[in-house]
Amino acid sequence: MTLEIALEADEEWDSSRSWKQLAVKAAEAAIAESQYSDLADSDRAVEISVTLTSDEHVRALNAKWRGKDKPTNVLSFPMADEMDFTRATIAVTEMLLGDIILAHGVCEAEAAAKGVSIDQHATHLIVHGTLHLLGYDHIDERDAVEMEAREVRALERLGISNPYEVPA
Repeated sequence: MTLEIALEADEEWDSSRSWKQLAVKAAEAAIAESQYSDLADSDRAVEISVTLTSDEHVRALNAKWRGKDKPTNVLSFPMADEMDFTRATIAVTEMLLGDIILAHGVCEAEAAAKGVSIDQHATHLIVHGTLHLLGYDHIDERDAVEMEAREVRALERLGISNPYEVPA
């Protein structure tokens, strides 16, 4: 798989950081822990758009597309479906997985509350968003448990500890 990340970052996001490299590693780890891990072995080009933006921009998108007039940490907008994933080993045109959008203020506040770096929390949110692009969700308990387990394994691949564990 050739993974392309189209990344845009607002000025709020520190431009000295390697956000694109972070996004590539996070997305690759999520794909490897998904039921579509065969994407990694295919010749197919896969693209994800990652936008690092303001809380206000995410609030507007969340209001428009989810009916929730508040910022959230990450939004995902899938563009592929299960049929696209089953053809993953066929070298056809590039597969656009979709868009992942992170809100800076929310991400920064959550990272501070968890006592982790914004890089580490952004990595977690990109893993989470990539799994949404691959069809995972956390609406019901069973699906939430499966998605969380995949997130934790993907983060372990990157040397990041389980973000859901409550410190003793």
